This record gives sequence, C-alpha cells and structure tokens, in this order.
Amino acid sequence: MNMKNEGVQPKFEFGLYTLGDLSIDIQTGHKISPAQRLHEIVEAAKLADEAGIDVFGVGEHHRLDFALSSPPVVLAAIAQATKRIRLTSATTVLSTADPVRVFEDFATLDLLSNGRAEIISGRGAFLESFPLFGYALDDYHALFQENLTLLQELNRHSKLTWKGAFRSDLQNAEIAPRPIQSELPIWIGVGGTPASAALAGTYGTGMALAILGGDPSKLQHLVKTYRQAGKNAGHDPQHLQVGITSHGYIAKTTEQAFNEFYPYYANYTSHFNGNRLESSTLTRDAFEQLAGPDTALAVGSPERIAEKILTQHKMFGHTRYMLQMDIGGVPFSRIAAAIELLATEVAPIVHRELRKQSQDRSIRT
Repeated sequence: MNMKNEGVQPKFEFGLYTLGDLSIDIQTGHKISPAQRLHEIVEAAKLADEAGIDVFGVGEHHRLDFALSSPPVVLAAIAQATKRIRLTSATTVLSTADPVRVFEDFATLDLLSNGRAEIISGRGAFLESFPLFGYALDDYHALFQENLTLLQELNRHSKLTWKGAFRSDLQNAEIAPRPIQSELPIWIGVGGTPASAALAGTYGTGMALAILGGDPSKLQHLVKTYRQAGKNAGHDPQHLQVGITSHGYIAKTTEQAFNEFYPYYANYTSHFNGNRLESSTLTRDAFEQLAGPDTALAVGSPERIAEKILTQHKMFGHTRYMLQMDIGGVPFSRIAAAIELLATEVAPIVHRELRKQSQDRSIRT
C-alpha cells in the first residue's frame, strides 16, 4: 500500500506476520531448529503470495527462543520467492537500531522486491536489544523519537545534514541506495499507550495497533488519539491509516479451530510473556473465553473471523488486518490450510460486506 497516493481510498488489506518463536514441540518435546523455522516462514510467505494475501511481516527478537533477529535479511529471501505480496518488518526495534542502516537495508529490499518494502517501527516488547547494542534503558523514549525523526528525514532526502543526541552527525551525507517507491511506507507499532498513538499521528505515519486479546472496544480511544494528533499536525486524514494486528487461527469450523489451536496457544502462553517466565498452563475453558465472539483473539471458522474483523472495522475504520497464527509450534501443514482459508473465504466475505457498506453510504449521501 502506498499511503502517498492523493485522493485514493485504500482497499482493505489482509496480512500475516510471524515472530518466529522456537517453541517446544508438544508431540516430541524437542524444539524446532532455527533453520527449519526460517525455511517454513519463507514457504508460508510464498503460499500467502500465491493465495492473494496482501502483506507479510516478520518480527525482530534477539533471543535464542526466536529465529528472527534480522527482518530485512529474511524479507530479502522472501522477496526472491514471491511476486506481489508486500513485505514489512513486524516490528523494527528502532530504539536500538541505526536509522541509516535501517533505511539502507529496507531501501535495498525495496529494490530487490520491485517496490514492495515497508517498515513497522516500534520500541519492542522485550528489552534485550538495549544491553546487546549498548544503549541505556533510561533513553528508551528519547532514542525512539530521535531515531524515528531521522528515519523520516532519510526517507525524504538523498543527501542529509543531521545533528542529534545519540549518534554521530551527518554532514551532507549521501543516503544510498534510494528505493523504487518515492518513500518507504513507515508505520509505528502501538500497544496500549496513548503517547505512542499520538506520536504516530503527529509524525503522520500509519499506526499498526496490536490487539492480541480482550475487548477491542476498549482501545477505540487510541485510534481517536492517533487521528486527532494527525489532524492537529496538519496531516491529510487519507494518509492516517490504521492496521490491526492480532493472534488467531482459522479452520473450517470454530470447534475444529479451537481443538487444533488450543494446545499450541497454551504452549505459547506458558513460555512467552513480558517477564520471560513460565506461567501456569492455560485451561481449555479459559482459552474459549479468551477466544469468545466479542474478543480480539481471532480463532474460529472463516465466518466467525470475518465477523470479528467487520465488528472491529466499525470501531476503528482500519484498512489493514494482520494475523499471527504460527505460534507455539502449530504444524506447518495447518498454517498452510489456514492461510488458504484467510485468502479464499475470510477476505471475500469482508471485502463484499465493506463494498456493500460503502455503496449504502453513497446512496444515503
């Protein structure tokens, strides 16, 4: 999606993303190898491309229990195996990255993919990159804001003079290569903080709002904050795009989806959380409540998933929905089947209903 096209109403896009967790196999007790995980991620992106999914994202963690630490490298591999799907980080931990290197990597990806690169930038859910790359946690917010400012300037100018607080100065520096797109689309990943939503609006980037569970209506204020901040900063509302990212899984029936996904979701939640500590095992009853019809956890039949997306669209008016399904060791064959259902059953339902709603509004006006 090019958010710079004047006067063009963007279509509703469907995407997939992965963080590449290396979970213990609940059948064998062994952990999948990083090499196999990466090969399966590339294959999943290829299947998504062939099925007509719009965007594929890969995350960034610097831990031994994740396979993805270098999104542009993995996305470059995916670029060679795909033809049309857009390629994004999910997310680039911008607080602890050199914005010049980030821009050059993704500009190179844009050239290799014939103009399909995007960046979702964020602070990251984990903090291991700060000591790893020599940054102070006390600078958590200031680093992100300065690096985001510089990244936007790099995106706009092929030569740049820059002075900041955290990196060496740039003096008429040549910023190469330049991407195929006039500018790389930049989004900011937002969790639950109004300050992050306001920052995305102020900078005029897209906002990728993570809603991994719970009642999505409780996050409507973040979208309002984002759009108001964008308006106050003078940005065109058409450029202020919202994407929703969620966990989920799709099968032919909701019962089948619950049966197939629950063991792996419980496996994932027992090993991965913000404190990097194991928690008590998630019960089946608790899981079914988390995946209830009014929650953000998108597990069920194509019809159930489409209904959740459409309900959220009434709340947020978002133009992109990205789903993470490959968590906790879900077998690749099941992920492949779920990708096909997202493309051939969920997306047509949502597109058809959104077209109908648009036509109804046109008639009323």
